[in-house]
Amino acid sequence: MVIIYSRLSRRKRAINNHLKNKIMSSGKVLLGVLAGVAAGAFLGILFAPGKGSDTRKKISKKGEDFADSLKEKFNEFLDSNSAKFEEVKDEEVSG
Repeated sequence: MVIIYSRLSRRKRAINNHLKNKIMSSGKVLLGVLAGVAAGAFLGILFAPGKGSDTRKKISKKGEDFADSLKEKFNEFLDSNSAKFEEVKDEEVSG
C-alpha cells in the first residue's frame, strides 16, 4: 500500500512540476511580448513630431488600448492554461 501511495505521490509531483513549468514559460513569453509592444508604441509616439497636447492624447489612447489588449491576452492565457490543466488532469485520472 505504501509503495502504491509513493508512486502516485511522485507522479502527482511530476505532473504538478510539469504544469508549473509550462505555465511559467508561457507567462514569461506573453509578458515579454506585451512589454515589447508597449515600449515600442510608447517610444514611437514619444519621438513622433507633433503638439504636446496631441501627443498626450495619443499616449492616453494607446494606454487604454494596451490595457484592453492586456486584459484580453490575460484572459486567453488563463483559458489556455485551464484547458491544458484539465487535459493533464483527465489523463491522470484515466491513466
